[in-house]
Amino acid sequence: MQLVSHYLTFDTAEAIDIVDITADIQRQVEAVGVSQGHVVVFSCHTTTALTVNEAEERLLVDIKAYLRKLAPPEDRYLHNDLHLREVPPDEPINAHSHLMAMTLGNSETVPIVDGKLALGTYQSVMLVDLDGPRKGRKVLVQICGV
Repeated sequence: MQLVSHYLTFDTAEAIDIVDITADIQRQVEAVGVSQGHVVVFSCHTTTALTVNEAEERLLVDIKAYLRKLAPPEDRYLHNDLHLREVPPDEPINAHSHLMAMTLGNSETVPIVDGKLALGTYQSVMLVDLDGPRKGRKVLVQICGV
């Protein structure tokens, strides 16, 4: 049984950016050589999330609109009262990003069967940056199997 961990890093380009990271994860599985097992993918940030869904262009636009409706950036949030607490000078006003990330979740587990991610026909593993654009968004990929 092998247990291997590796960090992947991604740059994002939009306030809400959805990045298909399936191929990156599959390359890690192949590099490790696990045939049967599972991979845990974990987001290392409080304003990013992970999800398994279809990476179809129009659906991604719908997802972004849906998330903005769930936690509108212009709403009032106590976390955004930066003057009431000590914060670094570059602290963003991003309570809405934290709330969206909590809604989606920060990890996914995908089975590995015959050396491949056992995803359905239209399924992709996607990193969702909810506080972008950002450089260096980290995702932990932990592969376990034989």
